[in-house]
Amino acid sequence: MTCPLLYRLRVIDRLPEPSSPVTTRGTLVHGVLERLFDSPAPERTIERAASLLEPEWQRLLEERPELIDLFASVDAPADASTDTPASAGDAVSAWLASARVLLETYFALEDPTRIEPAQRELLVEAELTDGVRLRGFVDRVDVAPSGATRIVDYKTGNSPSELFESKALFQLKFYALVMWRVSGTIPALLQLMYLGDKQILRYAPDEADLLATERKVRALWAAIERALEKREFPPHTSRLCDWCAHKALCPEFGGVTPAYPEPVGASVVPLDQPTEADDITP
Repeated sequence: MTCPLLYRLRVIDRLPEPSSPVTTRGTLVHGVLERLFDSPAPERTIERAASLLEPEWQRLLEERPELIDLFASVDAPADASTDTPASAGDAVSAWLASARVLLETYFALEDPTRIEPAQRELLVEAELTDGVRLRGFVDRVDVAPSGATRIVDYKTGNSPSELFESKALFQLKFYALVMWRVSGTIPALLQLMYLGDKQILRYAPDEADLLATERKVRALWAAIERALEKREFPPHTSRLCDWCAHKALCPEFGGVTPAYPEPVGASVVPLDQPTEADDITP
């Protein structure tokens, strides 16, 4: 939906994209919030969440040691009075402190001692009648005593303007569609929690919403199939190009796109690539 060429480079060419302190912080905060609910309800405090930051960071480093390179080059002095250059350790400490700020925002939005999630990091899958397979990872699923279901997704950035709310909600409507097709029950509430600016976006979907989402998914998949058949994935320029990891390969910016790769078999491919923890696929 954002850029067919970017979709091709990510999904078909499978070109690697560098991590950044911002996206890695999002992964870190998601991990901490998931593990926070391993503790008994009375122990789910900001102090407990903050204590999980360092262990979660070490876990990420064990999985991806190259992440430490994000802090290898530090330009700002650690102490202006002595003009002593900051070390990588100083940069990591400051970065972890910024992650704690996001956790504090979460606690300002919600009291985790009053919540018992039914599922965390839940893989949901469904297949439509025409064979299109949908899959995604949901941050959290809450189930009320009445049986009503709430889908919750954490975002460590800022909330969108009203003009872009529908695009932000598409991800959660996708999850709701999959869960509806699996269980036969429509989730009562979709909730996006924006830790960057302390905002919550809530939406109560109905059958018409989810049928419209299904039609959109089918149309997107049909467009993908046409693009695959013709091997045509044109670039679409937008303000997001400034953050694109593959800008140097885009003809719109003077780059040369690699030759189209030969297919290596069918696969499940992503509809969208959110900025963190990224997670919906048809």
